[in-house]
Amino acid sequence: MKRLPLASAVLLAGLVLPAVADAHTFGVHDAGFAHGFLHPVGGWDHLLAMVAVGLWAAQRGGAALWALPTAFVTAMIGGGLLGMAGVTLPAVELGIAGSVIVLGGLIALQSRLALPVSMAVVALFALFHGHAHGVEMPEAAQPLLYGLGFALATALLHGTGVVAALSLRGIARGGKGALALRGLGAVIGLGGVALAALA
Repeated sequence: MKRLPLASAVLLAGLVLPAVADAHTFGVHDAGFAHGFLHPVGGWDHLLAMVAVGLWAAQRGGAALWALPTAFVTAMIGGGLLGMAGVTLPAVELGIAGSVIVLGGLIALQSRLALPVSMAVVALFALFHGHAHGVEMPEAAQPLLYGLGFALATALLHGTGVVAALSLRGIARGGKGALALRGLGAVIGLGGVALAALA
């Protein structure tokens, strides 16, 4: 049996899981995890940025492989808490779209920023993503379950980016994998431009 492409699988999950969450018999409070898990995969802005973090981490290699995703998830949780508490951040939607543009550009340029600077960049963008998650939390959802859901989904999206980048490097010969990865970054960056135009 052929495997579904990643985009098809994510789309299928986005269509099926909300119905499953609404259909279970444990009550609305227990649906917080499902709502949180689906939030990052429910919009192209979150999905592209989070996969891009994984792509960039794998492109850089070394300590960045774990440091960049960890910085993103940690700061995103902080942003989520701010959103849940009703603290406002300026230009959140533009910040989210900007994260897609910048992260895509960093991959396309094969950026080698110092690791602390790279971590600060992803953490700054993660605040915007986390804030959006927090603000959009359903009123009846339990914050802890909701937060666990979006943190796990984000980590999985980072992992998807890492695996994709490593696969490109492993399959292609003569530097073609690195070139393909840079091209993918350019496509992500252009997607961010389109998102910014719509924000």
